[in-house]
Amino acid sequence: MRSGHRLGRPFGWLWGAYGASALGTWLAFGSFELIAIRVLHAGTAEVAVLASVGAAVGAAVAVPLGPWVEFRRKRPVLVTMDLVRCAALLTIPAAFALGVLTFLQLLIVSIVVAAADIAFRAASGAYLKTLVAAQDLLVASARFESTAWTTTIIGPPLGGAAVGLLGPVATVVADAVSYLLSALGIRATGGHEQRPGRREGARLRVPDLLDGWRYILADRTLRPLFFNTALFNGLVMAAQPLLAVLMLGRLGFAPWQYGLAFAAPSIGGLLGSRLARPLATRFGQRRVLVVSGALRAVWPLGLAFLGPGTGGLLLVAGVELGLIFCCGVFNPVCAAYRLERTASDRVARTLTAWAVTTKGTTAFLTALWGVLGALLGPRTAIALAGVLLLTTPLLLPRRTEAPEEASAHVRPVM
Repeated sequence: MRSGHRLGRPFGWLWGAYGASALGTWLAFGSFELIAIRVLHAGTAEVAVLASVGAAVGAAVAVPLGPWVEFRRKRPVLVTMDLVRCAALLTIPAAFALGVLTFLQLLIVSIVVAAADIAFRAASGAYLKTLVAAQDLLVASARFESTAWTTTIIGPPLGGAAVGLLGPVATVVADAVSYLLSALGIRATGGHEQRPGRREGARLRVPDLLDGWRYILADRTLRPLFFNTALFNGLVMAAQPLLAVLMLGRLGFAPWQYGLAFAAPSIGGLLGSRLARPLATRFGQRRVLVVSGALRAVWPLGLAFLGPGTGGLLLVAGVELGLIFCCGVFNPVCAAYRLERTASDRVARTLTAWAVTTKGTTAFLTALWGVLGALLGPRTAIALAGVLLLTTPLLLPRRTEAPEEASAHVRPVM
């Protein structure tokens, strides 16, 4: 990013709101798994169910939210989704304080948060496209990515310390408060938001639910990116509950060590996101997408060799550093290109379809890997995920087109 590039006051408030919620999310990194393991004494299968079923049902609930969001003003939707997530999360410390917290409640809250998160992401992408010019989308995406990795660096260690000092639900409270702060920040963006093309009270039709997928699958560049992202994210995330069980359980790492192993390497994501725009400018979006997308797939296999003690901690940190650096480059370039290529009146539906598919794939693979972890052991299941990740570069697009060229190939979705 070039120094001093200003995107305006409304973007500044949106960026600040994102930073607040991102910090809360990373303070609460692994909190549901930690509560399930330490408070409810859940095993490998139950932790996998928590991670997979919550995301899967949340994604299913979010399917009609794409068209619903598309034809509504985005700022009120963003504020509402923040408040919904805040309220849902606050039920956990309340139940814990009363001694009535159950695994079912954790599962229900994860479903609500997952659905609200998809709706929020869809609305925020569409809202961002109205706040900044097309040529500034990569700058904006890189700033969001930098903020995400910055909060990743400081969030998990602080969250681990908070859990040690204040108990297992302290970070859930912090996450809930962060959504409240995000809602206030988005509210402060101000300005007049133009009414969507279709009146807000129009009836939702069943075919509207598939518009996002039709739009993606009709596009020769979005389509492979879509499948690559879903499979890559799904395999990476499927291994996380098993890694948590292996580190926090069998290998005896403390919560602060678990958080540190993922927080410290996030400096790579911060560096990668800062380099994303200069690299794309110099080498082109396609080359950056393909190279960084391929390189990010080679790292996770190393987690299969995790052992106890300092050596194991350094191994996790090294693997995560390489993976996160590549993701830090890939993510903002991919996000900006996706927004540039998507018509303004299709953004919410397209992003909803993208998020629903990604979360659904992640949920399915997480559940499957939970079974594999129970049958084969966590280490073997993690190794299998790493091997399969090596095939994901085959799904990267072979060529990209300028957004204006793309319009000649993408048939309008009626």
